[in-house]
Amino acid sequence: MDRAATAEKIAELIAPFNKKGITITEASTFAGDLEWDSLTVMDFVAAIEDEFDIIISMNQQAEIENFGQLVDAVVKLQG
Repeated sequence: MDRAATAEKIAELIAPFNKKGITITEASTFAGDLEWDSLTVMDFVAAIEDEFDIIISMNQQAEIENFGQLVDAVVKLQG
């Protein structure tokens, strides 16, 4: 799956968690823009891992702050 298709799928997965209807951009942050708490992040990461059949380590999660970084990480993990 290329980066654009991956980004589109991740955006679809964000939708149910995007309670404020924020427009998602490459720079959208999960803690700041979307105002997610740690439980929401854990639920979302589980959805990403299930959808793409990958594992995102805690160290990787700590480095991912925005949508663009998440897309890049998922693309990389998919090989």
